[in-house]
Amino acid sequence: MESVSAIALAGGQGIRARPITLNSDDYLRSKAAVSVAGRPLIEWTVTSLGRLGVRQFYVVANGRENRAQTKGVLGHGERFGAAVRYSRARFDQGNTGSGEATLRCLDYWDLSGLALVVPTDSVFDFDLEPLVRAHLDAGAVVTVASVLRPAETAAGTYGVLEAGADGVLRRFVEKPSWAEARAMGRADPDGRVHTNTGMYLVDCHRLRMAATDPALAAMARVRLDWGGDLLPYLVAAGHRVLTHPIRRFGDLGSPPAYLDTLKDVLLDRYPLLSAGLDPQPWRSDSVRIHETSLEMKDPVSGRTLADKISDGSVRIGPGVRIGRDVEIGPGVTLMESDIGDGADIGQDCVLRGVACGDHTVIGPGARLSDVFLGCMVDVRSTLERPVHLSDYCALGDEVQVPPGARLRGVHASPKVRITEAARYPAGVSLSGVRDLLRWV
Repeated sequence: MESVSAIALAGGQGIRARPITLNSDDYLRSKAAVSVAGRPLIEWTVTSLGRLGVRQFYVVANGRENRAQTKGVLGHGERFGAAVRYSRARFDQGNTGSGEATLRCLDYWDLSGLALVVPTDSVFDFDLEPLVRAHLDAGAVVTVASVLRPAETAAGTYGVLEAGADGVLRRFVEKPSWAEARAMGRADPDGRVHTNTGMYLVDCHRLRMAATDPALAAMARVRLDWGGDLLPYLVAAGHRVLTHPIRRFGDLGSPPAYLDTLKDVLLDRYPLLSAGLDPQPWRSDSVRIHETSLEMKDPVSGRTLADKISDGSVRIGPGVRIGRDVEIGPGVTLMESDIGDGADIGQDCVLRGVACGDHTVIGPGARLSDVFLGCMVDVRSTLERPVHLSDYCALGDEVQVPPGARLRGVHASPKVRITEAARYPAGVSLSGVRDLLRWV
């Protein structure tokens, strides 16, 4: 597998994932640099593929934030036992999509062997050797890694692949309607369809030859995305495109997708990632607690976390990761949650399905369910006026939440101060003073 290189696509502005992809209102956080269970996504990509034998990485970036932040994490790969190279900044001027960017870089680096094109806003679990074997046996130009999903789940959300019994792609539909997806799923006993993961094993030489077709070259000058343009073109032009299912693929492109995928990671449903989770399991129910946090005493009881877990005054698990130097008060319950370094969780809090950023403070009595909290978020809950956050709330870095707040599905940009007197509708996005005052 050492002969397979990886092409990591780091582009886009992460609009669907905001506020997770905002450092501030005017500075983007690259999706590749978003932290998941204590590590940036692009680091998970490199370490996971490294375990499968991939050592050479080419980062196809677009834009200052994507290029600079990705390089800030990876450098040139020495720390990971890999070699990492980056696309030229001048290529951004002519970038018309992920397909065009891939083809341009194949030529620039003069790649001719097998390469695995991977997105950098996702996590995955699969075996590379069967994918390569299927690709070579079929004589494919491109093999699409797919995941089987119910037709109703795929409709309007994923690209759907229709293949013959031999796995060769007959048709590709980007985000089909419910009726289309259901029709494409009739061949499966459970009504499932093959969905595109955005991961492609390509024969670099043959794909470069295909790109010399004047029709494809003309498309690339206007728009050429992998899913919406390049795949449909290759199928229609008669090139051999294969689909091959993999075990698991998790999208992190929106706050709900991020939180749902994080739960699966914490519950060890991605074995490729489990080996790199820090700290290692403390208990058999996928509970990971750094030793510094086990020794931390909270200011209310004056007792260590280890003691409180032992006597049952703190309940943790399953699927919990607690970083370094975290203070947890008595009466706390944590389930399927990731707690960043230096966080404070007050007494009698209940957290389920929560991503808690570094140095965030959660006051006593808070009730949080399916919530993303960035770094240094200040949840000013009290036992008399507890804060309730639920339904995929996503609060950016340094957001302040007043006592007694009840928010459902609210998204708040970094440094927003939630107004105490306001009543925010479910699902509203708050990015400035005008948004905040509108609901007072």
